[in-house]
Amino acid sequence: MLKRLLAAHLLFLFSFCSFSQDPWKITADKIDLSNYYGVTVANGMIGIVSSPEPFKVKDVVLAGAYDLYGRGRVSNFLRSFNLLNMRMGIDGQDISDREISNMNQELDMRHASFTTTFDYRDKATVTYTYYALRQLPYTVLMNVSVTAKKDIAIGPASVMEAPDALRDVENYYNEIDRPHVLISLLTSSAKSPTGKLLMCASTTFLFNEPHGQEPRVIHEMWDNNMHLMKFSKKIKAGETYEFSIAGSSITSSQHADPLNEAERLTIFAKLQGRDRLMMFHNAAWDSLWKSDIIINGDAQAQQDVHSMMYHLYSFVREGSAMSPSPMGLSGLGYNGHVFWDADLWMFPALLALRPELAKSVIDYRYERLEAAKQNAFANGYKGAMYPWESAGTGVEETPVWALSGTFEHHITADVALAAWDYYCVTQDKNWLREKGWPILSETADFWSSRTERNGPGHYDINNVVAADEWAENVDNNAFTNAAAKANLQFAAEAAKILGLTPKPDWTNVANNIPILKMENGVTKEHASYHGEGIKQADVNLLAYPLKEITDPAQIKKDLEYYETRVPNQGTPAMTQAVFALLYSRLGNGEKAYRFFKDAYQPNLNPPFRVIAETKGGTNPYFATGAGGILQAMLMGFGGLDITPKGIVQVKSKLPPNWKSLELTGIGADKKNYTVK
Repeated sequence: MLKRLLAAHLLFLFSFCSFSQDPWKITADKIDLSNYYGVTVANGMIGIVSSPEPFKVKDVVLAGAYDLYGRGRVSNFLRSFNLLNMRMGIDGQDISDREISNMNQELDMRHASFTTTFDYRDKATVTYTYYALRQLPYTVLMNVSVTAKKDIAIGPASVMEAPDALRDVENYYNEIDRPHVLISLLTSSAKSPTGKLLMCASTTFLFNEPHGQEPRVIHEMWDNNMHLMKFSKKIKAGETYEFSIAGSSITSSQHADPLNEAERLTIFAKLQGRDRLMMFHNAAWDSLWKSDIIINGDAQAQQDVHSMMYHLYSFVREGSAMSPSPMGLSGLGYNGHVFWDADLWMFPALLALRPELAKSVIDYRYERLEAAKQNAFANGYKGAMYPWESAGTGVEETPVWALSGTFEHHITADVALAAWDYYCVTQDKNWLREKGWPILSETADFWSSRTERNGPGHYDINNVVAADEWAENVDNNAFTNAAAKANLQFAAEAAKILGLTPKPDWTNVANNIPILKMENGVTKEHASYHGEGIKQADVNLLAYPLKEITDPAQIKKDLEYYETRVPNQGTPAMTQAVFALLYSRLGNGEKAYRFFKDAYQPNLNPPFRVIAETKGGTNPYFATGAGGILQAMLMGFGGLDITPKGIVQVKSKLPPNWKSLELTGIGADKKNYTVK
């Protein structure tokens, strides 16, 4: 009954929109304002979330911009200045959603652009496309085109409005006049809620007319929180007029002088010009897509997998030392905090596809190692204890009512696993020595002090929140114990690679951490587990990624038991992704495909098939789920396996309806793999 209701719910959702199965473009030609979930254009530093209203964007989100306000008395992501919001009047009347028709919106994933087209009365067809420029981390671009159906006068305005949470707003308008160019700058600054950050943004118009013939720009101050700059232009029937807006947004967490820097970056974009900005942006995305997943025989799955890759690529930036939150740059979900979602679920997919992007995720943890050491000290342990929720500084940011902040200790091993896997894929010994080894050794010291030594085979890890978060304050959780064991073993292996002597206690502790079994031979989730429903994968992670369990019969036994313990509602997408991965490796392509579809299809929201955290959920975009499903594609159906010698390919089974799977540009050496 529940499954029939869910199917009906999905049919209801998608009846509002028609979808193309183009592998690169997702198109919505029926926009329902009451049932609309925006899609994000991002470059790993700045995210722009779409709106169904003409010339509006829902949110602008900046990576690393945190302050104390709102939920939980902890740091939160801040909304930034909405620097792409516009107004446009035609013949003296502002365009509104009540007077437009034939609206069409399209996400082009290949070049990370979002385009809206509509007709305004019988007067004009309007198209605008915006980009978070991949080559410029703090800069965005919007191109606008108006085709007149009769003689009209347009009055476009670039609007700068401060979000309510910001304070002490200052608005500026500058004109820089040079012999070859006139630059109009609409700029705002404001303090974050506690005054910790200074947030700044600036925009400018880009015109196609030669200098001296461009429209005259006028500045208007509306109130303390909003101002705009505008121009006017007459267009004859049948003519098309084009202009652009470029803007930059940056905070004092990224630059010591964000106000001047926002204007400098905007001037840089202005003098690069639209064509060069787009050329470099498109080239950067073309380079990213050299690492691709190509499904032959399932057009909808291909589009959906590209969407997952697009979002992960969009939410992470090379060289930034930033790590994505569960919702990436798609909004303020989970306060923008960094969880195990980044290290265990998104990182491995990024590592296989684009190691340079994955490096930023682990660099984020390295830069916060000292905070993790202080966290261990405060809790009476040695080494480094990473926080369950991390933000700007690396201190624990979990709201106090969530027990995970105090007890979900497996995060420390998840970080260590990511560090070890980065070395395995890149074989970069210099990185291992400088960054990987400090993480691995300090986290191993944590587990040596964290275990309670109750005799051989009973070095217990008691009183934890399990990876299955419905199990709170339990003893000897399967995933926590196995992850701690792996952490200790990887630290010992890293020492040998670097010519160092590993601490004998690491191996001693690893050899005595118990993995419990039930009477029926199934791996037991924790000491007091008796068959309850589970929130998400726990025991099954011992087969992948931990490789604690390698016997196919045991993997199958654990799968068949725990797949019946996951309810249809309220659980995150990653669980079914792990089931799909393991069944593919076990040679059951049909069952793997069932779980692959179940991992995300019931979680999709209109009109762009954005993934929510749970079935029927409404909080997209859930990048964690995308990371898990991409691991099912790469390490499951694709058979990729990360080993101390690098990436190898193991046996796997494709779904019966897929003709072949191609993986291109994989790993540090950019190899191609095919499964038929």
